Amino acid sequence: MSKRELKKYVAQLTKEQLEEQVLELYEKFSSVKVYYNFVFNPKEDTLLQEAKLKVTHEYFPVRNPSRKSKPRAKMRRSVAQKFIKHFILLGVDPFVVTDLMLYAIEIAQTFAAENPIKSETFYKSMFNSFEQATNYCIANGIYTDFKNRILAIAEETKTKKWQNRYDFETLIDKISIL
Repeated sequence: MSKRELKKYVAQLTKEQLEEQVLELYEKFSSVKVYYNFVFNPKEDTLLQEAKLKVTHEYFPVRNPSRKSKPRAKMRRSVAQKFIKHFILLGVDPFVVTDLMLYAIEIAQTFAAENPIKSETFYKSMFNSFEQATNYCIANGIYTDFKNRILAIAEETKTKKWQNRYDFETLIDKISIL
């Protein structure tokens, strides 16, 4: 069904029928419920803090008192990406989305500073996140608000001698030209 056909169908419905359908959608589909819950009670700060906590636990997992061994860091970029995608889909403020994007990279850098990482995919993945975050900032006209954090992330890759630090440098140079 096209959007045009949907508009035509909705225009035929009475107010009661429309209300009934919206309520049915709300009950039937969790994504609709999440959307309406966000629209009527945004609480972006709470969402951001929950997301940051889960991203942090990917790199610095909390020890379960009943276990003797220290839990291993999973370092999954996908956890942060899932939250970012969800935030964008909900229409969360770009400042909040960007904060999460940069936080995910910063926490990964903190972990990498304390733990040697041999995986080339980790560094490539962090660069992809960095590129996505800078492009998102530029696209939403908020680059100057996050410029210091972006430059600090790039500088950290130089300081810690990441194997792909030149990719970060090149991206910063391209942005500086804009």
